[in-house]
Amino acid sequence: MTTKLAVRGLTLALACAAALAQAQSLTVTNARILDGNGKVIERGSVVVRDGKIVSVAAGAPTAAAGRVIDAKGRTVMPGYIDAHRHVIKGDPVKWLDKDAARELQQFLDAGFTTVLGAIDPPQLLEARKRIDAGTLKGPRLFVGTMVPLAGFAPPPPGPRPAFTDPARTDPARAPLAGPAAPTIAREATIKTIEAAKAAGYDYLKTIMNATPGGPEIATQQLVVEEGRKRGMPTITHAVSVRDTLAALQGTPPALLVHTPHVGDLFADQAALKKIVDAKVPMTSTLQVFLPHFAADGKPLFRDGGPFPFDTLSSAGQGPVNARQLWQAGLKDYGFGTDTQWPPKESLFDELRALSLVFAPSDIVQILTRNAAVATQHADQLGTLEPGKYADLVIVDGDPLLRASDLLNVVTTIKGGVVVFEKKR
Repeated sequence: MTTKLAVRGLTLALACAAALAQAQSLTVTNARILDGNGKVIERGSVVVRDGKIVSVAAGAPTAAAGRVIDAKGRTVMPGYIDAHRHVIKGDPVKWLDKDAARELQQFLDAGFTTVLGAIDPPQLLEARKRIDAGTLKGPRLFVGTMVPLAGFAPPPPGPRPAFTDPARTDPARAPLAGPAAPTIAREATIKTIEAAKAAGYDYLKTIMNATPGGPEIATQQLVVEEGRKRGMPTITHAVSVRDTLAALQGTPPALLVHTPHVGDLFADQAALKKIVDAKVPMTSTLQVFLPHFAADGKPLFRDGGPFPFDTLSSAGQGPVNARQLWQAGLKDYGFGTDTQWPPKESLFDELRALSLVFAPSDIVQILTRNAAVATQHADQLGTLEPGKYADLVIVDGDPLLRASDLLNVVTTIKGGVVVFEKKR
């Protein structure tokens, strides 16, 4: 009896494995293909086996695999990547229990097959486990956690404002003044890094707001070096030209998660050269200082409060600096939103900002290949090439002509599995 049960169990396991392999194998035909590297195939096919791309070629496939999807001449391109996002809103326990399934599906619906949660609680790690186990649908998740560079001063006395998004009153906006921030002991920083590694985080996130004579630059170096020892890249928030230069001192981080929007790179060509020469990828996050418009037309900030128009200068300076960096040679400039709006709304807002200074063809590369570089996973993601994960979207329209057509996702495929199909 035991032997029969074992045989039945093995048979079931093999059948499930065969079904999974079939589900991860498919062929997309009759497609206008944008491969993410700048190549366009006007009429071609993509063949996927076991979740990986095996061929991208003009014409019909010589040997199809799995389900065949007729793209009907639509655009097929790599899945979108948000390389700087905040995924969990509100109570993380409630989010995982009540909201995760719906909100993670929204990323797939919008075309995002990969998301980097720059600072998210452990519940996002649990969501990733469930996605990997097949009990929850969602994008590929990479997750970072905060490592402070200095101690924090207590909040001033008195009532607290109704909306407390730190981007409203970022100290990077103020002149460099005041006392040095408190130092965090070296041993405490290393302990924080070790705990992050044990918890399963992928990245260490730092915030560079250098104070006069403060410990931030030295602690940043410690975080970068200790993170490297543990295979954990450091991703750094620096929103001013001054703090970006501070973050690049010594061994630079793996990623700058913001375009500097405080300080004019037109006026500081030496700073421009230093940032470009460091060859550190950067994410856009230009939409933070643009109004997000509610259904009734009300302009909102990232925290959902009224838009503080005294920050609007950053909505102009960020794109101008982005263009300067791009023209000077920073080509690994990737897509990131640094927001918690629904993914399709964030995509709309970031496309609106990027379109001020980038051509549609640039934006396609920023959203795919470059964002993969930013996540440190360009060897697996971001372009349609044999051997890479079969993460792709089918788009109605021509994103090389109109960046807004990137909003017209009709099918999302992750690892060879269709995870979203627009209802006809």
